Amino acid sequence: MREKTRMKVLGTHFLLELWNCNVVKANDPDYLQAVLSETANILGAVVLKTLFQQFSPQGVSGVVLISQSHISIHTWPEHGYAAVDIFSCGNESGLWKAAKYIEVKLEAVTANTQDFKRGIPDTEGQQFQRGTCYPKPKGS
Repeated sequence: MREKTRMKVLGTHFLLELWNCNVVKANDPDYLQAVLSETANILGAVVLKTLFQQFSPQGVSGVVLISQSHISIHTWPEHGYAAVDIFSCGNESGLWKAAKYIEVKLEAVTANTQDFKRGIPDTEGQQFQRGTCYPKPKGS
């Protein structure tokens, strides 16, 4: 049996599965960009860059690069489905609020959120100690 590795937590990664979303909203890149940018504000993060792509005949992929990591979305409007990632080295409690905000804005009937601690092996024996978060990009 494998021994559990102690970890220095550098961030938390939320994976959201959103089903039966509003089809029009899930297919609107401008709307999704506004929602994910506001999600960054909820996290207290600085938006560094955004990139959203509309696909034909439908669907959107987008990412908001934030000072604390990223928020991304991929939608399949024909299935009423959206897959969302929120990865942050900031305050974990804000992640739950951010996830709920996206769920509500996409009018998802059903949602599942999983959270994962991300980090490096801890050689000092301090399990789940948060790492450093870099709030400002270089040159700002």
